[in-house]
Amino acid sequence: MDHKKRIVAIAFLYLRRKRRRSVWVHQILCGRQQQGEYHRLVQELRLDDVLFQLYFRLSKGQFDNLLGRVGPRITRINTSLRQAIGAAERLAICLSVQLQSGHSTVAGIVKEVAEVIWLSLLNDFMPIPSSEDWESIAEGFYHHWNFPNCLGSIDGKHVVIQAPPNSGSLYHNYKGTFSIALLAVVDADCLFRVVDIGGYGRTSDGGSLYNSAFGERLRDGTLQLPEDTVISGSDHRGPIPHVFVGDEAFPLRSNLMRPFPGTNLPREQRVFNYRLSRARLVVECAFGILSSQWRMYRRVIGVSPATAEVCVKATCILHNFFRVTSLRGEHRVSNPNPAPEDDTNVALQEVSRMGTNNATREAITIRGTFTSFFNQEGAVSWQDRI
Repeated sequence: MDHKKRIVAIAFLYLRRKRRRSVWVHQILCGRQQQGEYHRLVQELRLDDVLFQLYFRLSKGQFDNLLGRVGPRITRINTSLRQAIGAAERLAICLSVQLQSGHSTVAGIVKEVAEVIWLSLLNDFMPIPSSEDWESIAEGFYHHWNFPNCLGSIDGKHVVIQAPPNSGSLYHNYKGTFSIALLAVVDADCLFRVVDIGGYGRTSDGGSLYNSAFGERLRDGTLQLPEDTVISGSDHRGPIPHVFVGDEAFPLRSNLMRPFPGTNLPREQRVFNYRLSRARLVVECAFGILSSQWRMYRRVIGVSPATAEVCVKATCILHNFFRVTSLRGEHRVSNPNPAPEDDTNVALQEVSRMGTNNATREAITIRGTFTSFFNQEGAVSWQDRI
């Protein structure tokens, strides 16, 4: 018996020794303290596509494209370091620290560059949608997600931050953390079309929508939404309004659909909830991509609410930039050894479910029309599995 124990112990020590790494730091990273972050590290990273992708979260082509767009604005930033640090170096610093900043010189650079990224990319990658843009979004939802006349999936998240001084309970949310609210409208391709950032953490999804500029324009009808249209094959139902889809946290309105409440629902209502949830999935996917792309969402962000708002805006616009440029041919380099998925996205949490149930008769009728469509001429074979 003792002989077997010795064999097991020797095998354990052998396997443990075999797994030990001989090099803990990549050779490229060893010289950055002596030879500089940008002039040494970045130039050598360009020799390795995969390592460059892992370090900056974008390809070399995307980095150069982004630098060409934001570089002129960065060079005009009025800081004491403008003579010592150029536009490329500042962009590299901002991306390498993953938009995480504290109370340091780097923190000032990150905030300044994040503001420039937002302003430089806004018109090209998150413009105010026109009526034609809304129609294109609706076509995408019908083609990819089988939901007609859908203009976007809407949802909110908490971005967890350090408790701001003297803020009382303004930023304190129902989960016991301090946060700012991120409200987003996402299209069928997981692109952010509208974002509203900076709401108090104690506010629910419905409250964030009501207090946002988007919610105000949605109520007063100034969003340039398309006219009501007849769904193909459903002429007998007449023109149907274009709508946004959300979860139970949002109110039911004529231009905003939410699921039927309750559990023991008739089959027709369960089918509607399934089809709506399927279309609404894109906003959850977008938030998931955002949190996996940027490590700042995996911990409490230790900055002021104003700085956190700037950094969140930069990540949202960069999310669109990455996806659009990838579709244009600047494909991301695949990582042969991907890191395991981390489900603990500390700084990106669900917003409380406190939506109002005061729906208008018109909104109830519109939801009933969609329900009938999904159960009759708009039915698909796989919805019977619910």
